[in-house]
Amino acid sequence: MKHHYKNMQAPHLIIIGGGFAGLELIKKLNNKPIKVTVLDKNNYFNFQPLMYQVASGGLGPDAIAYPLRKIIGNMPNVAFRMAEVKEINTAQNEVITNIGNFNYDYLCIATGAQTNFFGNTELEKHCMQLKSIPDALDLRSDILQEFEKALSESKTGDIERYLNFVIVGGGPTGVETAGSLAEIKKNVIPADYKELDANKMQVHLIEAAPRILAAMSEISSKKAQQFLEELGVHVQTNTAVQTYNAETGNLTLSNGQILKTDTVIWSAGVKGKTLPGIPADLVVRGNRYKVDEFNKIETLNNVFAIGDIAYMTTDEAFPNGHPMVGTVAQQQGKLLGNNLLKIITNQQPKPYKYFNLGSMATIGRHKAVFEIFGIKMQGYIAWLGWMFIHLMLLVGFRNRLVVFFNWMWNYVSYQRAIRIITRPFVNTK
Repeated sequence: MKHHYKNMQAPHLIIIGGGFAGLELIKKLNNKPIKVTVLDKNNYFNFQPLMYQVASGGLGPDAIAYPLRKIIGNMPNVAFRMAEVKEINTAQNEVITNIGNFNYDYLCIATGAQTNFFGNTELEKHCMQLKSIPDALDLRSDILQEFEKALSESKTGDIERYLNFVIVGGGPTGVETAGSLAEIKKNVIPADYKELDANKMQVHLIEAAPRILAAMSEISSKKAQQFLEELGVHVQTNTAVQTYNAETGNLTLSNGQILKTDTVIWSAGVKGKTLPGIPADLVVRGNRYKVDEFNKIETLNNVFAIGDIAYMTTDEAFPNGHPMVGTVAQQQGKLLGNNLLKIITNQQPKPYKYFNLGSMATIGRHKAVFEIFGIKMQGYIAWLGWMFIHLMLLVGFRNRLVVFFNWMWNYVSYQRAIRIITRPFVNTK
């Protein structure tokens, strides 16, 4: 039996956010006796793990984005509204947005994470980020614009500043971005920018912790650093960024070193993307909502949070909350879907426990580190595994095809093909 949205007297669930968590929840509730409205300021699902490939010209934005309306098109009980949420009124069970107000019986917040600059407004103002497709396109334009500047002003002393690229934060995003930039230095500059001396391009990866990829084993971490250094990346650990002066291009590090650069890519941390209206005392560590073992926000009867925005301490293996990664978001989305169906039929919901599938990062061509079920792989096999898993996780068949052909072309030609400045980047902050 199909549960048609328009004629339903069923309870109404509003989901804020169409990311990994929201998407899995929608899929679980497809054609179930519950009315669902999805609110998102973008009309597409964005495959976050491959964002850096858009920034480095390996993939186009259409390869990692998929229209939300296409996903829910065959779901009779699900509707989508492109809206920006302004506030939650929990007393009235109402979501206030820029296109009007929506009433709910149940609310699920799946807003994800935003970049954490740890209160440093100067860095926030002038650093590049990689949290959205516009961010990735801005970074792609910025990288190419720096090359053009270097060509036209090669007689001035600024060439070092134009061709120095600094990535702050040695997690998977930072490591993968650094690897991509090193590949550009090795393969793209000699082919496209023949008048430039490729050796003048320098890629720096700065990490405040003792090692990069801190969430992975020490073996993987060491191997990843070795791979990066073989590609020519300057890796500095136990080093923090102190200040950045965008006018002079001076980036000051905690060890006293000053790097001259126009491009600082910040991937040193994330925090939850909270919404006005949820009581401040429910926002805890990492700017996340404190939830119980069923992902219900504590003290609120009908409001749930899943994914990066949720902070759960009831899972014994993760007393300080779960890692802010896609697999946690997907698993919580699936479980909440099942649990909501139990709640509306007065059955006992099931508590969430994270099943850790492992982690991975790629460092340029043929090189990756991969950990799954305690098995640790590095190099070519790990890179193939990384490629396969990311292809499988992409949403649409077209996306998989586009990404596969792009990767194969990059593999055969040593080229990152999408090197066009369609929207010049100007830092107007």
